[in-house]
Amino acid sequence: MRFPGDPDRYPARDEVVAYLRAYAARLDAEIRTATTVTAAVREQGTWVVRAGDGREFTARALVAATGDYGTPYVPELPGRAECGGRILHAADYRTPEPFAGQRVVVAGGGNSAVQIAAELGPVADVTLATRRPVCWTPRRPLGKDLHWWLVRTGLDVAPLGRWLHRLPVSVLDDGRWRAALDGHGVDRREMFTRLTAEGVVWADGTKEDVDTILLATGYRPAFPYLAGSGALDGHGRPVHRGGLATTTPGLGFVGLEFQRGFSSKSLRGVGRDAAHVLSRLRRRP
Repeated sequence: MRFPGDPDRYPARDEVVAYLRAYAARLDAEIRTATTVTAAVREQGTWVVRAGDGREFTARALVAATGDYGTPYVPELPGRAECGGRILHAADYRTPEPFAGQRVVVAGGGNSAVQIAAELGPVADVTLATRRPVCWTPRRPLGKDLHWWLVRTGLDVAPLGRWLHRLPVSVLDDGRWRAALDGHGVDRREMFTRLTAEGVVWADGTKEDVDTILLATGYRPAFPYLAGSGALDGHGRPVHRGGLATTTPGLGFVGLEFQRGFSSKSLRGVGRDAAHVLSRLRRRP
């Protein structure tokens, strides 16, 4: 199902929601919303999926498509136990107004960190803390969006996951975010070394009082309902090849970062991966 509208622009949130609702409405499938899966176990060749309200579902095959945006990653921060300021993750950020007049440190070097810092700039005293200088990537090289180039060159589907994981995080920008940081006086500093009761200690040893530390530190895959199934490694990550579990029969994954290519975690790539996983699950007994 193609996304409606001008393909050379980024859709707004409500447009994405409307697209997903329309997509769901045309499916010949039973959709159970507000249903939290607490466990999925394989018993005598059949998957038994248990929900938090006590319901059970059974199936020959199971696809874990829960992604990772429900599990914000909060790194270990030295001194966190004694920190008296507020520590938030980007997942908790909504609007800049609650931070008006505050001293805020935004930690992270990707698009989320930069955009949040730019939004906070007009109402707060903001520093962007990163481990290395911000890497800027033009959004429209040679007049076309970067994602257009990824599709046309085939990089969108190329199996480059391991290589891409080694690249530094970059900020996709058409110039507005970099200008916003400069225009609103948002400075960039090397990441703080520890937290204190009042704020942070910077890399040069300087201590500073801070009201809020906002962590734009990404997300991590989490499949607690598959614990004990043998489908996860020691770090809780899926053991798979191209989305098909290699240690557990009848199990597939969809929506993992770089699962089969650059676009695996996006709306334009997930359908291709889903078809790939389903075709292989169908072949297996």
